[in-house]
Amino acid sequence: MSDPAGAAPRVRRLLPTDAAAYHALRLEGFARHPLQFRVAPEDEADRSPEDVARRLEAEYVVGGPVGGPLLGIGGLSRFAGAKLEHKGLLWGMYVREDARGTGLAGAIVGALLERAAEMGLEVVLLTVAADNLRARRLYEQWGFAVYGVEPRAARVGDAYFDEALMVCPIRPAGRGRF
Repeated sequence: MSDPAGAAPRVRRLLPTDAAAYHALRLEGFARHPLQFRVAPEDEADRSPEDVARRLEAEYVVGGPVGGPLLGIGGLSRFAGAKLEHKGLLWGMYVREDARGTGLAGAIVGALLERAAEMGLEVVLLTVAADNLRARRLYEQWGFAVYGVEPRAARVGDAYFDEALMVCPIRPAGRGRF
């Protein structure tokens, strides 16, 4: 899939050796933007470096830019089960504020959707804080559309936030678009 915004920073699949940088960036996102993620910092703060490395080995997680400090991350997982294996989940997107507007987020989404096509997935789902219009616009540029909103999807203290549920059809390798 090509980047709808044009040339973008390069990203790569993260390896177990990237576990410390990945985990630090993920926790940073949760802490700085608590109303944008359904995961709380305390949910993952105690993960061991070995657990994080295993996750990077088992899951498809990309980050970038290539050749510099890790400024953005995102993951893709296939749903389990015979009736669900045609679907994937884009998860864990975070780009540091100083790297926003550089094309890095688009490069991450593009790499994940390219991998989804290689895996033969037919559809990719994601959730995003409903009021995160910047992220929603990014996903829409890549073909995602809102198909619903989950009210009060998560709570931080006394504050609740809704999540927009988004879907993107994928053209798996060697097959036509549905």
